[in-house]
Amino acid sequence: MTDPHLATSSGKLRARAFAIPFEGTPGRFNAITDVPGVMVGYTTLISGDGPLVVGKGPVRTGVTAILPRPRGELAVPAFAGMFSANGNGELTGSHLIEELGAFNLPITITNTHSCGVSRDATLRWMQTVLPQSLDSAWALPGGGRDLRRLPERYQRPPCELRARVFRARNG
Repeated sequence: MTDPHLATSSGKLRARAFAIPFEGTPGRFNAITDVPGVMVGYTTLISGDGPLVVGKGPVRTGVTAILPRPRGELAVPAFAGMFSANGNGELTGSHLIEELGAFNLPITITNTHSCGVSRDATLRWMQTVLPQSLDSAWALPGGGRDLRRLPERYQRPPCELRARVFRARNG
């Protein structure tokens, strides 16, 4: 097994492999899930080959969900901040993070055209798992975009998204 502090599971070298100094000590997996209570779930959609046909594929996309606290504690705000390295900073819910310095619902990262679908799926999932978390006046999930380019929304139905993504786990 490759040392996760020096290389990714696919063998790509990390900064520590080049002796670049960082403050602190990385966790066991050098991952966000090393933080107690943080869980991550994801799904990847890959289908088709050949030239792009809008609405048919090929498809290369997915979604990642980050739960900042254990499921039963999602109504409890977590400290939060954000930084936009490239000036775009497209994140649904970012205004709440900037104003309150806190956040309390899952954050999803997906392609630009599926941010709304991910946001809606997150709210439906929260209604099922922890409905009282939506009583807050600021119950707004974070929905960020990655840099994949798609001509239209290409996301599976919210019910399937919830079933796959929110099986998040730690470690």
